[in-house]
Amino acid sequence: MAVYTHVPAEDIDTFLTRYDAGRLVSAKGIAEGVENSNYLLETTGADGNGHRYILTLYEKRVDEADLPFFMDLLDHLGAGGVRVPRFIPARDGTRLQQLAGRPACLIEFLTGISVTEPTVAQSRAAGAALGAMHRAAEGFTGERPNALDLSGWHDLAAKCGEDFDRIAPGIGARVAEELAFLDAHWPADLPRAVIHADLFPDNVLMLGDEVTGLIDFYFSCTDIRAYDLAVTHSAWVFSHDGAIWHGDRAAALGAGYVETHGLSEEERAAFPVLCRGAALRFLLTRAYDWINTPADALVTRKDPLAFMRRLDFYAHANPTDLLGA
Repeated sequence: MAVYTHVPAEDIDTFLTRYDAGRLVSAKGIAEGVENSNYLLETTGADGNGHRYILTLYEKRVDEADLPFFMDLLDHLGAGGVRVPRFIPARDGTRLQQLAGRPACLIEFLTGISVTEPTVAQSRAAGAALGAMHRAAEGFTGERPNALDLSGWHDLAAKCGEDFDRIAPGIGARVAEELAFLDAHWPADLPRAVIHADLFPDNVLMLGDEVTGLIDFYFSCTDIRAYDLAVTHSAWVFSHDGAIWHGDRAAALGAGYVETHGLSEEERAAFPVLCRGAALRFLLTRAYDWINTPADALVTRKDPLAFMRRLDFYAHANPTDLLGA
């Protein structure tokens, strides 16, 4: 994935004069991610000892009106001890700027790398980090609706329509069947909170088995808290193509979460349904992107069938299978 918006180095250097960040040494476009344009900046630092930052320019998928919610959430989580990349205020106290015609922010740089094939120990650490994030989010008063909730899944399915079967025969019928099931069984009385909603391995920074940062909160919203664990579960405990289930990772992920936050009996009982919803959510967004992204585009289309396989697994699973004893 190429950076959407190209910004000349001299413009970035001028941008930095709004901050106590020193002068620009280098700016490197970050290829990962599809939502925004990101640059890794090396600067002289305010003290002359060098510093790193992330410069983010917000593209069409992020609504500028949502940015204050994300900023306040990360400030709240950071104050609660969660390692998150907080937004850095300029000298005048503002956090949102303009650069190259786009809303732009300077953001803390966190050390660590994302893993591509998590170990059992890393899965446990990710579960613990999610639980700690939920614990730290208690008391946060901001709210943001989840545009990708059950109603949003119906909307996406309607937009895909007959094009589903361009991906593989029968997907449209399977999605319709699953939506009918979730309409009848989606839990209505579980605790709700601010959730990350996209905690895939590439949004968790690690050094060895230690989590050094949770990043990319641009899908964060208010929804069923245990659904956040279901999303994380769907992302961490299968092979990339969804064909292989790693039960040891799943048990470790659940144990880590319970260790730092806890899970009620009601949440455990509903967990298979929540996982079905998580799998359907990513099946639908991948299917929509697959249908609407040209095959020769710079963006690499992600296979929707990887989440169809997860969905089929979850449809026959029970809570003990998914979370361990």
